[in-house]
Amino acid sequence: QVQLVESGGGLVQPGGSLRLSCVASGSSFSIAAMGWYRQGPGKERELVARIFSSGSTNFVDSVKGRFTISRDNAKNTVYLQMNSLQPEDTAVYYCNVQGRYGTGQGFDAWGQGTLVTVSS
Repeated sequence: QVQLVESGGGLVQPGGSLRLSCVASGSSFSIAAMGWYRQGPGKERELVARIFSSGSTNFVDSVKGRFTISRDNAKNTVYLQMNSLQPEDTAVYYCNVQGRYGTGQGFDAWGQGTLVTVSS
C-alpha cells in the first residue's frame, strides 16, 4: 500500500514563498503522475500542478509563473515551490499520486493535506 506524507504548509505574508513536499512510500509500485490539489474556503477542490513520469508538467492558469513543480525520482518525492503568494492561494493543499502496484493494479493515493494561509 502506498502512503503519502506532506509537509511545508504554514502562515506566510502576501508576496512570500513556501515549499511543499510529499513523500510516497511503500513497496512494489511505480508512479505515473504526482501532483497537488487545493481546496480554499467555500471552493471546490482544484488541480494546481502535476508532473508526469515523462517529466511533462501542467499548471492551473492562476499559478503559472509563480509556482514550480518538481520531483526526486530516487526518493519518490514531489515538491511544489510557491512564490509570490497571494491571499487567494489560501487553501488546504493535497498531494496526489497515481500509479500501479507490482501486481498491475492501479492506485490513486491522497495525502491528508497541509494548510497554507496567506495573510497580512
